[in-house]
Amino acid sequence: MATLQSPSSQIKALDSYSRSFRSAIETVNGFENGIRARSLTTFQINVGKWCNQACNHCHVDASPLRTEMMSREVIDHCLDWIRKIPQIQTVDITGGAPEGNPHFTYLVEELSKLNKRIIDRCNLTILEEEKFDYLYDFLAEHKVEIFSSLPHFNQAFTDKQRGSHVFDKSILALQKLNKKGYGKDLKLNLVSNPTGLFVSSSQKQLEKEFKKNLFDQYGIVFHELFCINNMPISRYLNALLKAGKFEFYMDVLSNAFNPQTLPGLMCRDQISIDHLGNIYDCDFNQMLEMPVETEKNLKYFDPITFLQRTIAIGNHCYGCTAGSGSSCGGELT
Repeated sequence: MATLQSPSSQIKALDSYSRSFRSAIETVNGFENGIRARSLTTFQINVGKWCNQACNHCHVDASPLRTEMMSREVIDHCLDWIRKIPQIQTVDITGGAPEGNPHFTYLVEELSKLNKRIIDRCNLTILEEEKFDYLYDFLAEHKVEIFSSLPHFNQAFTDKQRGSHVFDKSILALQKLNKKGYGKDLKLNLVSNPTGLFVSSSQKQLEKEFKKNLFDQYGIVFHELFCINNMPISRYLNALLKAGKFEFYMDVLSNAFNPQTLPGLMCRDQISIDHLGNIYDCDFNQMLEMPVETEKNLKYFDPITFLQRTIAIGNHCYGCTAGSGSSCGGELT
């Protein structure tokens, strides 16, 4: 199977799956006509696709070769809307490796002045890269919450998914973060993706295992573990197709479809902005270039019509609604 090279071809592949997500939710009370927006409490900003890693499961297709970066102009436009909408409580900064954007520190400093909850979706190894070690002090100074990726407490599992020596660098970064107060007074959460073709395990049980193993072996402490299903888009979708496992994995997700996850879907309470200022319901729709049904760019944004929209959905949405659900904040039920 050839590698998919465009969002449209990925959508075509997803649409070929026989069990329609739209049909699945039509039988759920309250969702017969789709998934409606509810509020706007989270402003998610994808500041670019450059990353010092190239993980097998990455839904962004991020890597050291990507050059897309959010400009200072678009960042200022984001900040303008964050100031104007008091309901926004959380600003979720993601990438790629968001810290690689040259305006990352400016964005964090400005958000600190607004007393918003700031989340940095950090891959940990970036903190050990040359020129980025200043981040340990910077993130702590601004009380930025760190949501850090660590697929497993087992080195082999993590390195298989994320690359050679990633586990060792991640452990070193976590130990240094602990010394700065993270995992104690400063919020440090871990994010785990399954290392196989299955839905995430019980979040609470896996959290206990992570905490025991990381503390016993490395003295590491953290607050919460969030489990996120691997999304069948971008690099992960390409790998599934190449291996002839696409139908199998989609069957796993659709068989685990849980209608109780629908009320808590993250897309109902957030806005997702790409590096050009384009507007999406979530980061996954962003990578598939499935824009919202209202204004397509922040230049023309209207919060009132945005909150009246129906969420753009597709068969990839099985990834968020399988099992206990999956979101940027972990389980939904």
